[in-house]
Amino acid sequence: MMKLLSLTCLLLAGLAVHAATAPKRQFYEIRIYHIGQPDQADRLHRFLKDAYLPALHRAGIARVGVFTPIATDTTYAGKRIVVLIPYQTVEQFTTLSQTLEKDKQYQTAGRDYIDAPYTSPPYSRIESILLQALADAPVMTMPTLKGPQPDRIYELRSYEGHTEKISRNKIHMFNEGGEIKLFHRLGFNAVFYAEVLAGANRPNFMYMTSFDNRASREEHWKTFVEDAEWKKLLAAPEYKNNMLKNTQYLLNAAPYSDI
Repeated sequence: MMKLLSLTCLLLAGLAVHAATAPKRQFYEIRIYHIGQPDQADRLHRFLKDAYLPALHRAGIARVGVFTPIATDTTYAGKRIVVLIPYQTVEQFTTLSQTLEKDKQYQTAGRDYIDAPYTSPPYSRIESILLQALADAPVMTMPTLKGPQPDRIYELRSYEGHTEKISRNKIHMFNEGGEIKLFHRLGFNAVFYAEVLAGANRPNFMYMTSFDNRASREEHWKTFVEDAEWKKLLAAPEYKNNMLKNTQYLLNAAPYSDI
């Protein structure tokens, strides 16, 4: 009996240590600047490069991604700038504005943006999406890409579900079902996988993969759809009809992006 109790105590202690050391699930903000005038893009890029990203770094927020739609995207090219911001806690997200207000360097470097008059705003609107990382990918991962930076493709996908329950089933497919592991095995260089907590098109979750170039993206997806593990997962009855809509955005990273 004493041995059994000792083994039980050791097991519980091991589980407690694992829980304490396991990475906490990050939160992400996908901030989309809508651009209505050509000069707004230049002003925003100057602001993000010279003021915003340095201020986030000073606030302890590293690996901030800045992306623009690829040139052949006739719907969004020149009309959107996408910023991906990782947070360790949701409080870091809610207190960011106050943090920036106290940063004198930010206030000086970002004056053109911060003090823009109503007659010349630096954007049309800002859209924000708040997400929490999925359990099997709790933190952001930096991609290991080797191609020239201008050629790299970042693919942002949004999977919408018919209902909250059905959307959770699709998330289960990625976590417990092993789809995240499949993406990893096939070298998709995923940056994050996360459930949308607040934003448009809920219920949904989003993820971002990355490739050396457009041809590499096409080859990776061809390999994916032909993979035996994927075909087995796709045919699993428990995961049938668990997605309403799949929206894809192909992006290039800005030269000053951390990702």
